[in-house]
Amino acid sequence: MAYLCVQGVKNVFQTKDMQFEEVELPWLPGKKAMVPHLVEKQLGTEKEAAMRYGEKVPRYLHIASNQTNQWGHQRSYRLQVVSFTGDHTPESVPEERSMSWARYKVAITKYKENELTSSSLFSQNDMWTPAVDFSQFIEDNESIVDEDLVAWITTGFLHIPHAEDIPNTVTVGNGGGVFLRPHNYFNEDPSVDSPDAVWCTFALPSAVGPSSGNRCSYRSLADFAELVLLQNHKSADVATFYTSFTFYTLL
Repeated sequence: MAYLCVQGVKNVFQTKDMQFEEVELPWLPGKKAMVPHLVEKQLGTEKEAAMRYGEKVPRYLHIASNQTNQWGHQRSYRLQVVSFTGDHTPESVPEERSMSWARYKVAITKYKENELTSSSLFSQNDMWTPAVDFSQFIEDNESIVDEDLVAWITTGFLHIPHAEDIPNTVTVGNGGGVFLRPHNYFNEDPSVDSPDAVWCTFALPSAVGPSSGNRCSYRSLADFAELVLLQNHKSADVATFYTSFTFYTLL
């Protein structure tokens, strides 16, 4: 469950993807070609935003605000799912109701105080009459336009034990999860103004004794252009270098 409030609680759910369209070639009369173009949609109800396994899912999924950045684009956060689980238990079997959340790769619902979890611990003892049936969160099909929205995301991967798991299971390639990424939320890369760079200057030893001019300071990435210019004017007995560590903070 990802409870997102993007610039308030009145949000919408949007998708973006590429589709091919046949167009006339203006430089070659009588000839056509298939070219990709961007398709953007805003989904209006919970059933529209319930994306099942086995169905094509748009590659860009956004929880968006009606507020815009300085470029006129809606400020949003993207849900980037990096792994999905495999086949789901057939819906025809009674015990499937206790795990109906697994029908969906992503589902968007309106926030409700009585819909806080997709399953229940008690379901492991009584799968046939589950305390929580996630599919009912979607069946009422409420509007998700300008509402307080919740994203339900199912991620996972298949791991079959093998000899190379001894003594430690390999972690590379076995990761799963989802990224929450700002998409038009800021006016530019927010790390530009972050104090995430270290600028160090070391005075080289001279013939008269050890140096005492070593120093390091924190700088924003935007300062680098000015610092590089200053470096060109330094004397030959000074060595300067910098390193940068970039990070994002959800705002």
